[in-house]
Amino acid sequence: MRAWRSLRRAAASSSFSSSPSSSSSSSSPSSFPADGKPRRRAWEASLSPLERVRRLLPPEEAAAVAQCAAAAAPAQACPQEEKEEEVVTAARFPALVEAAGPRPGPFRAGELALAEVRRKHNSTLKLLCRLAASAVLTSPGGVLPHRDIIGQLPGQVLRTSGGARLLLRRPSLEEYVLLMPRGPTISYPKDISAMLMMIDVHPGDTVLETGSGSGALSLFLSRAVGPKGRVLSYEIRDDHHHLAKKNYRHWRSAWEIGHMDEWPDNVEFILKDISTAAADMKSVTLDAVVLDMLNPQCALPVVHPSLKQGGVCAVYLANITQVIDLLDRIRSCKLPFLCERIIEVTHRSWSVLPAKIKNCKSSQMVETQENSEEPPHNEYEEIHIQNQAALKESKYNESLCDAAETNHSVPYVARPAYWQEAHSAFLTKLRKFRPLLS
Repeated sequence: MRAWRSLRRAAASSSFSSSPSSSSSSSSPSSFPADGKPRRRAWEASLSPLERVRRLLPPEEAAAVAQCAAAAAPAQACPQEEKEEEVVTAARFPALVEAAGPRPGPFRAGELALAEVRRKHNSTLKLLCRLAASAVLTSPGGVLPHRDIIGQLPGQVLRTSGGARLLLRRPSLEEYVLLMPRGPTISYPKDISAMLMMIDVHPGDTVLETGSGSGALSLFLSRAVGPKGRVLSYEIRDDHHHLAKKNYRHWRSAWEIGHMDEWPDNVEFILKDISTAAADMKSVTLDAVVLDMLNPQCALPVVHPSLKQGGVCAVYLANITQVIDLLDRIRSCKLPFLCERIIEVTHRSWSVLPAKIKNCKSSQMVETQENSEEPPHNEYEEIHIQNQAALKESKYNESLCDAAETNHSVPYVARPAYWQEAHSAFLTKLRKFRPLLS
């Protein structure tokens, strides 16, 4: 260590003696250099580490280092720089800029609005209306003029003339399908979602639907195939055909007003029996088929030549006997379809609510303690062990109640809801295959 220090002193003395200005500066510290400006002291002329590195680099690399330092400084960019960054972002990520376009704004006349009214037993009444300046929304709690809704943002709570509170928002496609005018029984959204997974449609596909009904399935297929896709919807009854077209047209017009973009106009409603449309099917290549009709086995011989190899045909049937008739017809006619799945979609709604509190204990706990009786002394040892476990559980519940009171929380009760969706249907998944050559 001493040798290292001596070497450093020797190097410092040699550098000091070799400098031409060392003698003059040491002899007259207050002297001025030739340019007439006073010298700055060492701590006044000290450089930052970045400046030292920049002076050691060539001019081009030094300029790049300076730019990086300026970019890392926490200074606000000028408006011109912000505009340039926006232009660069728009050029590099056009999809991101397009997604960040105008969002849905306040309610406007001509679009759909959904009002929710809270009722007893934790139930909700939903009212669907098309906004008009001179119309009135009627609810069990009073009336609310549409002019009070127009101009308001969705998600606000308004009061009716009777003082009832209504939550106003835009309806989803599922809610519109359940609340729109209907003639025949619709395909319920829970079944439609399963069918969409079965047929596995993509944007740009061509799908055939037999049985337009009220237009529920047509709307979901329209959204699934996108603007570049196509949906062919056949219906044999005139009233069902016009109702499906009306519901589809109303949803499209309301969507364009409320969402600032167009819903794809890709559904072609055809008033014709599918069993007589063999000539029309020759010029069409189908990616998937959905049959929602009374006798789907009559449509299979007509649609299967147009369905691509490996394509899926989803059949919506009301009972299992219709499924048996369909499979028997496929077997007897030797149609190139393989039955992959037969499912029944069921939903079970639940109700989760805070429990009623009495003396810092839930009603269920109090009832258990009131009905408990001390067992006789001559019982078996097993009963005594059970009692000890029950006592420990009771103490544990009391500790939970104390903790709930301290943290201002309450226990909850979870049970199946009183009202359940009783509608049930059978979905059959058929896949087309190429028969073996004999």
